[in-house]
Amino acid sequence: MNPYIQSLRLRTLPLSVSGIILGSGVALSHQPQAITAQQWWVFALAICTTLSLQILSNLCNELGDAQKGTDADQKGRTAYGLQAGTMTQAQIKKEIALFAGLCIVFGVALIRVSFGTLCCLQSAVFIGLGALAIAGAVKYTLGKHSYGYIGLGDLGVFVFFGLLSTIGAYYLLTQHVTREVMWYGVAVGLPCVGVLNLNNIRDMSNDRKHGKRTLASLLGPTGARVYHTLLLIGCLTILVVYGHLWCLCIVPVWAWHLWYVWSHTTKLDKQMPVLMFTTLAVVLLALI
Repeated sequence: MNPYIQSLRLRTLPLSVSGIILGSGVALSHQPQAITAQQWWVFALAICTTLSLQILSNLCNELGDAQKGTDADQKGRTAYGLQAGTMTQAQIKKEIALFAGLCIVFGVALIRVSFGTLCCLQSAVFIGLGALAIAGAVKYTLGKHSYGYIGLGDLGVFVFFGLLSTIGAYYLLTQHVTREVMWYGVAVGLPCVGVLNLNNIRDMSNDRKHGKRTLASLLGPTGARVYHTLLLIGCLTILVVYGHLWCLCIVPVWAWHLWYVWSHTTKLDKQMPVLMFTTLAVVLLALI
């Protein structure tokens, strides 16, 4: 595969749009007779913005870990551009600049289409949130004070790809927020955090060796797996409480996934796409 394409980590993209799809789907279902072209534009631009943010985060993660030496000799995971030696840091930096620019372009267009102007309080709030999201994507592992190295990565994922993604999409389409959609944001955020936690369980030994303090490394192998189990149970519990019984169709797959995570210490990388795609599947089932 082309190293530029590989560095985007395309397999993570279905996960990143889950919150946008759920928030938008719920919003549009509340007014099925009044769906406008503007709302479809809001949805499309929200998807583009989120995909750009996810790719930006992936690129900054790769560069940050490479600069700190964390990914220098890792086994049991896919080697991307810098680790594989097929790209230079200068090339990755150019990609980072490109996708940071796309985040700004898509984000500003999204706000403009949603609110009709950039000169209002709502626009100002969302511009601030967008700037915070870009900063969060960049500072996850990049720089001296990267929050992914002090155990705050899980919180960042939960906030940006759970709460902000789901609640933000709903608000951009409806101009208000409900308690129900706030809980949906929590529900989406939990398995998104689960993907990061699985990644950190896989890399636990290497992370500890390089001073990367993830929540998984702080909890230890057993604690991190208990945490992983609770994240998935929590997601399904919230959705079932709100009457989305179709989501229970995913239980056999997640039960197998949890069995695998508990019974294996290696080859956990194979479970990453399983959890990513089933999280999207849960969201789609919730919209039935």
